[in-house]
Amino acid sequence: MSTTRVDTEDISSTKSEKFLAVVLTAFILIGAGWAYVKADSLAGVGHFDDYTSVEQKAFDEQERASEALFVAEEASNSAKTDLELARDDLSLAVDRGEPTADLEKEYREAQTSYDEAKVALEAAKVEAENAERAAHTAEKGYESRTGDDGSWRDWLSAGLRLLLIGVLTFGGLQLIRRIRERESRYLPLGFAVVASGVIMSLVFAIDYISDYVDILDLGPIILSLLGAGATVAAFIGLQKYLARRIPGSRVRKGECPFCGFPVNAESGPHCEGCGREVVASCASCESPRRVGSPHCPACGVA
Repeated sequence: MSTTRVDTEDISSTKSEKFLAVVLTAFILIGAGWAYVKADSLAGVGHFDDYTSVEQKAFDEQERASEALFVAEEASNSAKTDLELARDDLSLAVDRGEPTADLEKEYREAQTSYDEAKVALEAAKVEAENAERAAHTAEKGYESRTGDDGSWRDWLSAGLRLLLIGVLTFGGLQLIRRIRERESRYLPLGFAVVASGVIMSLVFAIDYISDYVDILDLGPIILSLLGAGATVAAFIGLQKYLARRIPGSRVRKGECPFCGFPVNAESGPHCEGCGREVVASCASCESPRRVGSPHCPACGVA
């Protein structure tokens, strides 16, 4: 595919190109967001959060037994209160010399109810203890199956997300470098990829600072250091690139390759701005040649 070769530092992107770069960034972010969310599934985070049917049954039985114990305790307390009231009524009737047949019957019934409530309470306690042990065993099995707290899966998920951000950011920077080397007008597309990586980096930082404050609290600072280092490296690379490209660009514009001062045909061999030599002998044919020009005008040697 042919490209329009230009000096990338002289590019003035049109509004349409900038708009399309923004559109590209949006669509890249849609795909990156989908991959970011899917990282949890790929790492198995949440996959083992669900209990097995046996484990869930044990936990449900523990909850049911706890509720049954509570009901039995309430029933026992209520029966004990009724028994005490019946005893008091019977004692008061005896003291007054009143008939006690009905009260004695109520007292015996209250005593029977209390005895039954105590038996039911003891049975509920045994059942609750057994359910508690079963639930404890199920919890141990769950922890063993999921690798305790599953923290390594959180690390893996974070690593996958960092990999995604790295591909977008570092890949975008490499794309920009290749586009510069080819002197193509597709530079805004490289910027769109890098911008997507930077935005996803912010999402990562906010996500992990708010949700993971224990084992993964170093994630954002690592991302910050890597991103800052990559940006500085890209800036240094840009400066080196400009150091190679600017002299030639200035020569094409009729300027001094060293300071950019205007140089014309009537000018002497030295720049009027910085005083450095701007015309020197060609190393091949020794004809006068502008310093910084890609080829000699006499022999054509680079």
